[in-house]
Amino acid sequence: MNLMRSISDGNYPWTGMMFGLTISSVWYWCSDQVIVQRALAAKNLSHAKGGCILAGYLKVLPLYLLVFPGMIARILFPNEVGCADPDVCYKLCGSRSGCTNIAYPWLVLELMPHAARGLMMAVMMSALMSSLTSIFNSSSTIFTVDIWTRIRKNASEMEQLIVGRLFVIILVVVGILWIPVIQASKGSELFVYIQSITSYLAPPVCAVYVLAIFWKRINEPGAFWALMVGLVVGLIRFAWEFSYSSPACGEEDTRPNIITNMHYLHFGILLFFITAIVAVVVSLLTKPIADKHLHRLTFWTRYSEEDRIDISEVEESNDDVKHDTQPHTERNGTKETDQLSHSTKLPWWKQVINFVCGIKTEEEQAQEPVLTQDEIRELEKKGNDISESTRAKWIGNINAIILMTAAAFLWGFYA
Repeated sequence: MNLMRSISDGNYPWTGMMFGLTISSVWYWCSDQVIVQRALAAKNLSHAKGGCILAGYLKVLPLYLLVFPGMIARILFPNEVGCADPDVCYKLCGSRSGCTNIAYPWLVLELMPHAARGLMMAVMMSALMSSLTSIFNSSSTIFTVDIWTRIRKNASEMEQLIVGRLFVIILVVVGILWIPVIQASKGSELFVYIQSITSYLAPPVCAVYVLAIFWKRINEPGAFWALMVGLVVGLIRFAWEFSYSSPACGEEDTRPNIITNMHYLHFGILLFFITAIVAVVVSLLTKPIADKHLHRLTFWTRYSEEDRIDISEVEESNDDVKHDTQPHTERNGTKETDQLSHSTKLPWWKQVINFVCGIKTEEEQAQEPVLTQDEIRELEKKGNDISESTRAKWIGNINAIILMTAAAFLWGFYA
């Protein structure tokens, strides 16, 4: 086992492992919705840091729970997991490019006793379902909140809930239809496929995120066009590479040199710098964002106590403001009575649909507390506070240092 391999290594070159994976990791841990939504749910900054550090400790375990068992499976079952004949591979796992994806299930089914097999398979399915639900929830939230509400600015809560659930169904269908592409790619190795897709799509987001945190001059046009250019370049490489099927074991690789010789991790590094250059150039050529909109949004202004004017509030029209305040004024008077009386007359099938979709009736909505402007400002102030107690700060920092030291030791030990 060697983590630091030659720069020309076809699997894991050291430059790609050190720099390419760093770019993908910054995207995943700092801007991916699946992770961000968990950090935003923390009570305060100390809890968010503690959760991230705990996740870092847990990330050490896959080396011993996944990587080593995979190596063991390759040794114990060389004719199955390490099959070299394309025909044999196809009979075993339905893929002519290799059967490495069956290593872990093969260990469970062949070595563990019957009772433990069922338990382990249940654990594996539970972990898979947990990951899928997180991804579906995050994707539907992004689509509904960031895209659908721009298409239909006056969309009701019920409409957003229905759209979110329909979008999840679309994602499930697309995922099922995409399975043959995964099976035919990258030697049919699922992990390599995930990392290659990440290297084609994540670097633009990482570049814009890093610039937005450390450089206040970047603006919306710069970020937008950088993301568009990065997305187009990444999709071109993605479509180009996956338009070719990976050669089966023993077959000659006839794909273009730019695909076979330029590792996907190296391409991620190149894409990161292309995106960063576009973001810098476009931002310098366009109007900067005023400082009053940047308090506590960059690394250098994170402790600012000045009131920040949300730039979206400046761009909102009076109709949008009226729409935001309208529900508070409609909860009194005859209109509320009419809505409540109407909600009680819903047919049974509509009540079942509302219950399944999690849609609240007007009566349930009317019973929810209405916050005053002072209470809203107090909650915003509390949410913007990133102060920590001395004890929590020391505990978090010490554990972060221990974690980074352990990671450096493991890299050095297996290098």
